[in-house]
Amino acid sequence: MSEPRWLDEAQLDAWKRLVAVVELLPGVLDAQLQRDADLSHFEYYVLAMLSEAPDRTLRMTHLASATNATLPRLSHVVARLEKRGLVERLPCPEDRRATNAHLTDDGWEKVVATAPGHVATVRDHVVDALTDEQVTQLDDIASAILERVDPDDRMGFRRR
Repeated sequence: MSEPRWLDEAQLDAWKRLVAVVELLPGVLDAQLQRDADLSHFEYYVLAMLSEAPDRTLRMTHLASATNATLPRLSHVVARLEKRGLVERLPCPEDRRATNAHLTDDGWEKVVATAPGHVATVRDHVVDALTDEQVTQLDDIASAILERVDPDDRMGFRRR
């Protein structure tokens, strides 16, 4: 067995800071969305993915992949959103075995009403803390990491 390739001090510091961001940022995003829209970040993300889809509709399997969710977790969240009238499940016309999730008009209105506050939070806590050059670097860094952690591009964010 070979000796581990330990992180040097600079690498360890960068890693610890990345872990801190990964741990703290979801709470910041969740708090704003809960306070302003009575949505979790994941619920908002599901609605946002549907809002960007053709006809505001995606197969549940595609939506699960795009949101990095298991089908049971996504199904549970979609059921909650259905009860609120924001999403509806429909049979998939191309494949009777599949189910589509569709953003309702009320769901669309919720996304439109919620997006400005969410974007302001993202700007305040991430984008505006960086220079334009750092935003470009962040994009490059995130892309490089995504190539390793999402080699099949399940989430659809790989550069083309």
